[in-house]
Amino acid sequence: MKQITGLRLALTTLAVMGSFCATQAMAQVPGRFYLKSLAGASGVPVIFNSLSGNTNPFDPSHAVTPEASFDATMTMAGFAQTYSLFDRSAMAAVIFPMGRISGEAFLNSPTGLKMANQQASGFGDPMLEFDINLIGPPAQKTIPDALRYQPGFSLDLLADLALPIGEYDNKQQLNIGQNRWYGRLGMPVTWQLGDWVPGRRTTLEFLPAVWLFGDNTDYVGQTMKTDPLYQLDAHLTRDFTANLWGALDASWYNGGQATIGGVTGSKLNNVGVGLTLGYAINDNMNMTFGYKSTLNDTRPGEMKMDGFMFTFVYGWHPIIEGSKRLKGN
Repeated sequence: MKQITGLRLALTTLAVMGSFCATQAMAQVPGRFYLKSLAGASGVPVIFNSLSGNTNPFDPSHAVTPEASFDATMTMAGFAQTYSLFDRSAMAAVIFPMGRISGEAFLNSPTGLKMANQQASGFGDPMLEFDINLIGPPAQKTIPDALRYQPGFSLDLLADLALPIGEYDNKQQLNIGQNRWYGRLGMPVTWQLGDWVPGRRTTLEFLPAVWLFGDNTDYVGQTMKTDPLYQLDAHLTRDFTANLWGALDASWYNGGQATIGGVTGSKLNNVGVGLTLGYAINDNMNMTFGYKSTLNDTRPGEMKMDGFMFTFVYGWHPIIEGSKRLKGN
């Protein structure tokens, strides 16, 4: 039973990891995302977001439309796989966003751009993610490795790439797909504080990253160029019980200045804060619930967004499932 309990922690970690889809919803992943699990584990996340603000949440550049108001619902499903690469913990994942967005946005009319009600729905741009640990415990290849796991101080290398194949209408500003390549490079940091015992685990986590964007050459009949967007996420997480944990979340966005048809807009310089609760239902199932909102968002050119996120993740590992069958027999 000790082995099953230890591996349950590994699967719970994988379930939290499956929430990476928040990279498109205000460009932040939840706490405990980059904790490591047993190599060979798999996870399938399903995530629901409800968001509102003055920027399209399907677009991670967060280009602000002053005086606009958007409402969006997003459902995302994906698959994540952990493995060992050069004796380091690694993960590969893919996420498929879908949903709807509506609100006032710019419409290209014969008299120029004007505000109009728009809406879009369908599938967004799939995103690929790769993460590998550089500093920290070696890869967990066996059950004893998983039982001994403590993150200590861990540093990863992270790369994301979105494929521009989502639904796109070049006649309007508001879209689910973005009609351009974009991606992210980051270095997630996990710092264990105190003992690594279920019910008492505490972490301080940081994710410095930069988003890079290709050109959209058909943005309402014009070309849109976007400068790199720099992002810093921070989480302070703490166990309440062996199965329940919470986090204080914060993020800072800087840059992402957009130029449309030769006209340059304002760059972002925004702070967001939030709360997250995570709960391990059993060995295979995990859920999280979170809320996040921007703070310095009173002026027209500043990003304003708030939203709720609910995730449900099913994770499994062949060794654990085999152990369960043996126990049942």
